[in-house]
Amino acid sequence: MFTGERMLAMRPWLSARCTWSLLLVLCAALGVARADDADPPGRAARLAGAEGEVSLQPAGVQDWTAATLNRPLTTGDRLWSDQSSRAELDLGTAGVRLGSNTGFAFLNLDDRSAQMQLSAGALIVSVRDLQAGESYEVDTPNVALLLQQPGVYRVEVNDQGTATAVAVSEGTAQAAGGGQTVTIGTQQVVTFTGTDTLAWNNATLGAPDDFDNWSAERERELAESASAAYVANDVPGTQDLDNYGQWEQAPEYGPVWVPTAVAVGWVPYRYGHWLWVTPWGWTWVDDARWGYAPFHYGRWVVWNNSWCWVPAPQHGRLGRTVYAPALVAWVGGPAVVASGNNVGWFPLGPREVFVPAYHASLTYVRNVNITNTTNLSHSYVTNAYRNDVGAQHYMNETSAAVTAVPRNTFTSGQRVSGQSMPLSATVLAAAVVVAAAPAIVPTRQSVLGPGDSARVARPPTALLQRPVLARSPPPPAPAAFGRQLAALQEKGGRPLTRGELAALQPATPLAPVRVVANRAPATVPAGAATGSSGATRPPALVAPSLAERERALQQSMLPSAAPRANVPARPVPDMSVYAPPEAEPSSPAPAVHSERPPSVQQHAAPPHAVVADDPGQAADRPPSMPVYHFPSAGDAAVPPASAAHSGETHRVPPPPPVPHTATPVPPPPAAHPPSARTPSSKDEPRDSAPHGDRDSRERVLR
Repeated sequence: MFTGERMLAMRPWLSARCTWSLLLVLCAALGVARADDADPPGRAARLAGAEGEVSLQPAGVQDWTAATLNRPLTTGDRLWSDQSSRAELDLGTAGVRLGSNTGFAFLNLDDRSAQMQLSAGALIVSVRDLQAGESYEVDTPNVALLLQQPGVYRVEVNDQGTATAVAVSEGTAQAAGGGQTVTIGTQQVVTFTGTDTLAWNNATLGAPDDFDNWSAERERELAESASAAYVANDVPGTQDLDNYGQWEQAPEYGPVWVPTAVAVGWVPYRYGHWLWVTPWGWTWVDDARWGYAPFHYGRWVVWNNSWCWVPAPQHGRLGRTVYAPALVAWVGGPAVVASGNNVGWFPLGPREVFVPAYHASLTYVRNVNITNTTNLSHSYVTNAYRNDVGAQHYMNETSAAVTAVPRNTFTSGQRVSGQSMPLSATVLAAAVVVAAAPAIVPTRQSVLGPGDSARVARPPTALLQRPVLARSPPPPAPAAFGRQLAALQEKGGRPLTRGELAALQPATPLAPVRVVANRAPATVPAGAATGSSGATRPPALVAPSLAERERALQQSMLPSAAPRANVPARPVPDMSVYAPPEAEPSSPAPAVHSERPPSVQQHAAPPHAVVADDPGQAADRPPSMPVYHFPSAGDAAVPPASAAHSGETHRVPPPPPVPHTATPVPPPPAAHPPSARTPSSKDEPRDSAPHGDRDSRERVLR
């Protein structure tokens, strides 16, 4: 029995022991954090659609190439949507859509942050799910916008980069810039002008235009997707499965998706091409409209004499589903995966372990497997990753399932179909099957892909170096591919680790960025402009010609003189143009154009200047220029902006359903699978009809 004196005597020893134990726990935790920081991102953005002239500049290269359907995008990738064009990105938990003449880039894309640069043009971000610790940020030349809740947010930047308009259909956003932080609530639109000196005005949201309607229709398709009942909600491309296959119930695997719109003899991972995407390395890009989710998540199996996709399990809130570059095993040896000079592979089946060729922690390897297939224990994944399970036999290790192509086809980004070579059962039996991707050094064409780089639309050079404001400091720009290539050759073609890539990166981010300080936000009241007193209304923009737009992009970010007022107008057939009431002779105001009907448009309240540092500088500030005002549908009261994001998980309610004839697919029955669905004709207009997403800049009179 311990006495009180003895307990007091032991207290210093107990305290020291607890301190050392705590230090050990902290060291272990820091070790895990360092290992996790070295892992590649657990998600990528899918290029879900590209209509018209949409160009891509992959991270690390200076060349532009045609944007390819289903290509995974990550940090450092740039997109340019040219005149009369539009593009769509799918992050699973968010949809991002670009209008025409839009410059876009991912400054950062990882498990927690999606930091996007909008240098010019129109962007709609539909945030579907936002968990604690996750963030969506849109950085523009005037403000850095933080999307605080699930909702629909439209952001537009004029060609000169002097004005940004933010419209919130649903949700709450915070715009920071010019020493101010402004909270924008549901059904509000605020136009910001200037950089160091910020002026802003606001109004209630008006009627949607074609760009809004197209984005809303894509979100509605996802909300009504029958496949959403079977696939985890953070997997991109789920809705595209509906029109190209059917769901059935397999006794051994549960719900499986059977593609029906495929050629006779179709095999997974045979109709597409391979790309080199840093940091994952060799990445599969499928040709099919639906070919994203089934090739980066889940597993494939032959069941009932048909290829079936076994989706990633629905794991609720336990964690995000982890993206994989290609869920295949490889035929050959560890140094050269080849039969002769051919590279071969086949799809992994359920409960088979994916082993990445890139460096990753054991935690990452467990997550990328357990979130994508069922009935895998941590110990089995660990043993397979360490190659402690002995020789493995894969269920799809058959000559019919193996695809093999010449090495130059593999490394040059050419399409596999038409180039694949048969692999006999005898050759396959003598070959070595390995889990990790081959150690083959990529080429520049491996990064660019099959597109024609010489004939793609490119943005003006000045647009690429346009400075933007940011709330979060973005990471350094990706390492140039030329520097990566030299290091890859030294490693024999194995992907570089995050540390090796960091040593090759420049010290600066992808674009010139000025990080803004966080300040107490001011909430925009409904129906009235806010700000400091004494501000004057800036002159309106003149409808610019294409030549003027090009000259404006070549100019610096400093405010310039007022635009010319005598630009001749060129009528555009079948396009309505809204002109505001004629201004007083002493203050001429050229027309501001919009796609919304004149009957629902109104003028925003006068802006109020806010000076970042010295209020006395307001009188010397050059006049600001508004852009793309989102007019109001009326003067009805709008609910005040909601409180700032508090860290809870939010979920956007689906848009109101529209009448349709398709019968909702119930959860799969035990004995009677749902009938096959034929491809819907509603997809045809989006692929072949003239584009309907003309933003307000295309409605102006030239």
